[in-house]
Amino acid sequence: MRIGLYPGTFDPLTLGHMDIIARAAAMVDRLVIGVAINRDKGPLFSLDQRVAMIEAECAALGERTGTEIVPHPFENLLIDCARDVGAQVIIRGLRAVADFEYEFQMVGMNRALDDSIETVFLMADARRQAIASRLVKEIARLGGDVSKFVPAAVNAALRDRFGPVNTRS
Repeated sequence: MRIGLYPGTFDPLTLGHMDIIARAAAMVDRLVIGVAINRDKGPLFSLDQRVAMIEAECAALGERTGTEIVPHPFENLLIDCARDVGAQVIIRGLRAVADFEYEFQMVGMNRALDDSIETVFLMADARRQAIASRLVKEIARLGGDVSKFVPAAVNAALRDRFGPVNTRS
């Protein structure tokens, strides 16, 4: 069984994340969505909320692709999480050159820790390259419409958190 690990904080889950998840699901039999417990980032949504969003959004995708897609919270080293879930491959999404520089360093460190686990980069779809969870949260906090950037249920959760979209023109 080919097992892949796609890690992130997913705070919130975006359509960019879903694009990478859908494409990664075609590459593996089991895709583990590693939901990072990163207290330093001060997440907007709790761990349970982020896991629930992933479960809800990925259920139909898993059925459609025949890939088992499961969220897995983790707070240890990424390479240790990969070992814990039996992943042979870590999947990372790239949006821009700045992402590559950071990811390049991470791959080097992870290979030094365990060279049996490969890292695969998937370029974000051109329509999704600008989407960043940090920006989505900021737009939503300021009353902007983020419905083009997140799944409908995530948009509803953001509206519950921050209130309705501004209708000023």
